[in-house]
Amino acid sequence: MSKAYLVLDDGAIFEGESWACLGETFGEAVFSTGMTGYQETLTDPSYHKQVVIMTAPHIGNTGMNHFDQESKKIWVSGFVVRNPSPRVSNWRSEISLEDSLVDAGVVGIQGVDTRAITRHLRDRGSMRVGIFSGEVHSREQMVIKVRQSPVMSGAFLAADVSTQEKYIVPVPAGVTKKFVVAALDLGIKSATPRHMAQRGIEVHVFPVSSNKEEILAINPDGVFLSNGPGDPAAMTEMVELVREFLLDSMPLFGICFGHQILGRALGFETYKLPFGHRGINQPVQNIKDGTVEITAHNHGFAVAAPIDSNFTTVFGAGYVSHICLNDGVVEGLELLERPAFSVQYHPESAAGPHDASYLFDHFVDMMAKEKAKHHA
Repeated sequence: MSKAYLVLDDGAIFEGESWACLGETFGEAVFSTGMTGYQETLTDPSYHKQVVIMTAPHIGNTGMNHFDQESKKIWVSGFVVRNPSPRVSNWRSEISLEDSLVDAGVVGIQGVDTRAITRHLRDRGSMRVGIFSGEVHSREQMVIKVRQSPVMSGAFLAADVSTQEKYIVPVPAGVTKKFVVAALDLGIKSATPRHMAQRGIEVHVFPVSSNKEEILAINPDGVFLSNGPGDPAAMTEMVELVREFLLDSMPLFGICFGHQILGRALGFETYKLPFGHRGINQPVQNIKDGTVEITAHNHGFAVAAPIDSNFTTVFGAGYVSHICLNDGVVEGLELLERPAFSVQYHPESAAGPHDASYLFDHFVDMMAKEKAKHHA
């Protein structure tokens, strides 16, 4: 075990010890407040090009397994922990966390004060970061390398993580097939189509490059916009595609990145949050009934929509359906005259609480109403 350094682009340097792979890596420094769910975090494509700092001090005690994978690989650029578990103790574990990171070629660092790093990012905002271990660099060289790495603003990353070929998640045995949904894969997690399939939805997962004709060829009852990495302002073609579906009154449901794209399709701007929301303990209020949901988040951008009153768009009136109780950020949008809604968080909650799973039922109800209109 050798020395390792976490270097932020404002010049701050935290010294720790090498962990997982030796080498150097770069990305956007983000922190996750979840005490559990590190496997789902690592395999969430939304974390592509990000170095994840876990605020919980003890990570890795349950190991890793293939059941809890949210995609086929680990996506994070780097992983930062304070105290990695020296042993694995869980009957479902198949491989240790460190071995899994080594197999994926992920550079990590241990022994740093992750809560001090988190406070630093909360005070100064998310920024570029590098992890260095093995080869020795001067402090000045490390800072220069970090400042030469790409920024997240303006990044188009969905094509990196999207499926290359369309695939189908069928309705499980014993469940009646009720609907067909086209899910646009901007970085989709495997738990999301599973939740829909359990509700009688056959999910056709499309590459991000898919056009309207390819999607309509399956005669979908609705369109789903998934989570994913990058800057929503870079998704101009996807925004235009969503506008076409809105004009057709196609039932539409977006989460996380998909929520931001719907917001831009409605004419709102998106902006970068100082340090984002990441973790499985974020309080969100449902404006319609005042209830509070504890939710799972992973986003660094947000939609600039009016919270205090309904808004008007070329697709009709709408309103902000959910807000974050920590900072008042818009967490949900819904149109009143067309069947479209979105939330900024993860209703599939893998890992996380299940307070928001009703949103899949809302999507089912929306498609059922539209289907009834066409058969009336």
